Amino acid sequence: MTTATLSLSELTAAATAAARTSAAASDAERAGWLNAVANALDANAAELVEIADAETSLGVPRLTGEVARTTGQLRLFAGVITEGSYLEAIIDHADPSAAPPKPDLRRILRPIGPVAVFSASNFPFAFSVAGGDTASALAVGCSVIVKAHSGHLRLSERTAAIVAEALRGAGAPEGLFALVSGREVGTALVQDPAIKAVGFTGSIPGGRALFDLATSRPDPIPFYGELGSLNPVVITAAALRERSVELAAGLAGSFTLGAGQFCTKPGLVFIPAGTSFAAGVAEASKDKGAHAMLTSRIAEAYPDGLRSFASVDGVDVVGGTVDQDAAANGAAPVVFATTAAKVLDNPGQLLEECFGPTTILIEYADQDELSAVLATVPGSLTATLHAQPGEDIAGLVEQLSGLAGRVLFDGWPTGVAVNWAQQHGGPYPATTSLFTSVGATAVRRFQRPVAYQDAPEPVLHPALHDGNPLHIPRRVDGELVLP
Repeated sequence: MTTATLSLSELTAAATAAARTSAAASDAERAGWLNAVANALDANAAELVEIADAETSLGVPRLTGEVARTTGQLRLFAGVITEGSYLEAIIDHADPSAAPPKPDLRRILRPIGPVAVFSASNFPFAFSVAGGDTASALAVGCSVIVKAHSGHLRLSERTAAIVAEALRGAGAPEGLFALVSGREVGTALVQDPAIKAVGFTGSIPGGRALFDLATSRPDPIPFYGELGSLNPVVITAAALRERSVELAAGLAGSFTLGAGQFCTKPGLVFIPAGTSFAAGVAEASKDKGAHAMLTSRIAEAYPDGLRSFASVDGVDVVGGTVDQDAAANGAAPVVFATTAAKVLDNPGQLLEECFGPTTILIEYADQDELSAVLATVPGSLTATLHAQPGEDIAGLVEQLSGLAGRVLFDGWPTGVAVNWAQQHGGPYPATTSLFTSVGATAVRRFQRPVAYQDAPEPVLHPALHDGNPLHIPRRVDGELVLP
């Protein structure tokens, strides 16, 4: 199921054939495949973590937890498809007496076919070879070809070998899963006519280039990209009066977590003018230390981003130093402070993502200035609000809801639960679609609706049979019917 000896055209041809077989398989069969992969990864977790730590320097505790998250995702999707509501099965029976007469219509979501998945650098398990994109696509009956990330190539190859062996042992069709590597191969994969959708997690420039390729094909395809996110945080004056020390410690822990290489890192923090909060955050960040970054390219880019912020008149370095060699010595935390007025004057420079352990504290004079500067913030995965009970925050919540797919209250955005309610996606450039890449409804990206009119029951998916043999939730003649 994964071999370097096959050409890309051979891999996509095999994936096309496997997708047909997988689409015809039962949900219980596909759930068995996912559980087999999860069990195999758990059984080899120690080996995989050792390889991952050697390539990413993320540390054994963090990586061990990420393997558990990855296998948990696989098992979640196994449960999602056996529960059945993911099919969105709808039956409207014929009504000849209606004006005009209504035919029998039955609608269901079907898998779209072979999917390309691009691994992320910062989550070598959960957003990589066997991560959420792969798991959600396999769950609904798609085949998957993963493009390995160069930052953890050896891990990708070993993970792929384990996944392929587990799928084969569970009875999945050959060609259901494959791994490729190399930038040129990745570009060709997006353009291959057999590929029907792309999942991507990475930088804005790289993602945008692939997004444009996907949409400019003779047959454009969906590109589900997670590109970049500033994750704004707003702290009210009342919250700062009551919880300044706690908030400073929480922020320091969040923006430095994983050397600031989380897609949900709080990069912009809006605070009332005239406080000492910036000094508190700088103090709370002093003991965080420097840490190796994921790749040499990321490490080299981090100081460049710091210097870009520092070059803006009116932006102060209140913690750490911009003069650092992150490639040689690791990335150390840096805290910047400025005003909303400076951000409004320099949005192109200050509203850029700097991947690493840094954040910008932005003072606002009043609610009008806060609203004005928030209006310039690009789409993000998250937005966070720290306020006190009884404050009138309805307008602020509404504005933050327009900026991000997940709005947090009195917490920090680093850390993404994997469950039914999660939304990990936001307005561009956070993501290129409306769907989540984390949680149960991530499967919706790799399905398309098909309606069958006056169809004989034997040709219909069992979910559309009148007797509901799968015992799943359905909408019948306008009413939600539970099993």
